[in-house]
Amino acid sequence: MKRSVLTVLALWMMTTLVGAGEPITIGETITLQSKVMGEERTILISTPPGYGLGTERYPVLYMTDGDQHITHTRGTVDFLASNGLIPQLIIVGVANTDRTRDLTPTRVETREVNGRVMQNPTSGGAGKFLEFFESELFPYIEDHYRTLPMRLFSGHSFGGLFALNAFFERPELFRAVLAISPSLNWDEDLPIRQATSFSKNLAVANAALFVAMADEESGDPRPNLLDRLESALAASKAKDFRWQVMRMPDENHGSVVLRAQYWGLRNVFEGWRLPTDPETRVFNGNLEDLEQHYEQLSKRYGFNVIPGENVINQLGYQFLGREDFDGAIEVFSHNVELYPSSANVYDSLGEAYEMAGRDEEALAAYSRAVENATKAGDQRLGIFTANRDRAQELLSQTTAN
Repeated sequence: MKRSVLTVLALWMMTTLVGAGEPITIGETITLQSKVMGEERTILISTPPGYGLGTERYPVLYMTDGDQHITHTRGTVDFLASNGLIPQLIIVGVANTDRTRDLTPTRVETREVNGRVMQNPTSGGAGKFLEFFESELFPYIEDHYRTLPMRLFSGHSFGGLFALNAFFERPELFRAVLAISPSLNWDEDLPIRQATSFSKNLAVANAALFVAMADEESGDPRPNLLDRLESALAASKAKDFRWQVMRMPDENHGSVVLRAQYWGLRNVFEGWRLPTDPETRVFNGNLEDLEQHYEQLSKRYGFNVIPGENVINQLGYQFLGREDFDGAIEVFSHNVELYPSSANVYDSLGEAYEMAGRDEEALAAYSRAVENATKAGDQRLGIFTANRDRAQELLSQTTAN
């Protein structure tokens, strides 16, 4: 296995005050020698911000065409997660070798596309490619990264065809699948036939499918292929099978991916965000209410879902804003229990102790924030140090008096 840094975006600030900046990296590339495929495969892996400083585990989003889509997908995931709409995700993108071979489920040597005859002599290898995911890629990622038992998949065009085939044929492999502008006309509309057969399968449980289509079928007689797929999915009686079809006629075949992943991830994680009061736009519950919300999410997604550090911190500051110091201390202390290596959770706890007049406990919390920040190389070390020093001075004055 070979590994290298994946530098996706580098920014240089060329001014008299600031020298050349450090490149911003969002992941790394590795190469796996695949026995299943009989070749070396390049894998792009992007972990959430701060991954190296914590111990949290994350669901994994797998993608085809990873070299084309990992940059904007990382941005979409980070944006949604920072707004509390989805959890953070590890993203794993597989780069292409023979795309037609790997992503098409059946052998179709020629087909007509927009009046042109397309040659596909290597088609029909999706089964082997899916075996590569199951027997080689999944074990590697789950052995080397902090993953949760929730896999998602996103594919576009032929990748969307592969996504549908994987979902219909092996629904247990992925908890959720995003099929973006899939090639529904492959092999005499094979995905429609698969969806019809799938809809009779009552054993499928707790799975989600999101299908988006751009302008590819604009002007086609109705019902078009997407209409037929939607009708087949609507006939399903499977328990807890959630699905959505979204039409994006103002996007073309290439531009649809970014918006489709945004809405697809929101659909998969519908209800993830804490419920808020429609007037105040804030969560009005207490710590027990917050824990109940995440218990429900745990039951729904099949793994232990814990609230993010920032989510708990926001709740703590709501208590501080109401001058409910005991409530704030309870919330911030809970955050410390969940994220003991974080500097910020101790700093927030110190603030609550300080406002409550508990100076010795405030100093202890601020000191631990400085300790954790020093170990982690946290850029906020100066802020934490200033808070500690202030608490030390206040305590000294109190003792002197």
